[in-house]
Amino acid sequence: QVQLVESGGGSVQTGGSLRLSCAVPDTTFSHNCMGWFRQDPGKEREWVATIQTMTGDTYFPDSVKGRLTISRDMNTLYLRIDNVKPEDTAMYYCSAVRWQSCPNPTPGDVDYWGQGTQVTVSS
Repeated sequence: QVQLVESGGGSVQTGGSLRLSCAVPDTTFSHNCMGWFRQDPGKEREWVATIQTMTGDTYFPDSVKGRLTISRDMNTLYLRIDNVKPEDTAMYYCSAVRWQSCPNPTPGDVDYWGQGTQVTVSS
């Protein structure tokens, strides 16, 4: 069982920035695609960013493009959120995604999930 461990969540004011981290075992980065999803209670889990680990290519849905940055180094995956908005409030999940779905994955394309880290945006 692969363990992905997120950290960095917390409370942030509207307009601020936040960086989430995910500790990733060596073997999981060989998965070729890693990403972040988020979920607010009562809503479906939604994809917010993916990165192809071999090429560094990144993908975002239009709803967050320009405000989110995904990156990796060594054994850590990052998600930076700039100009945070109240709608960014959610539990954020690190994930290992099947590489074929990297540009636009659904939760069904994820092989491994982290336990999540909560982000709460206040006005």
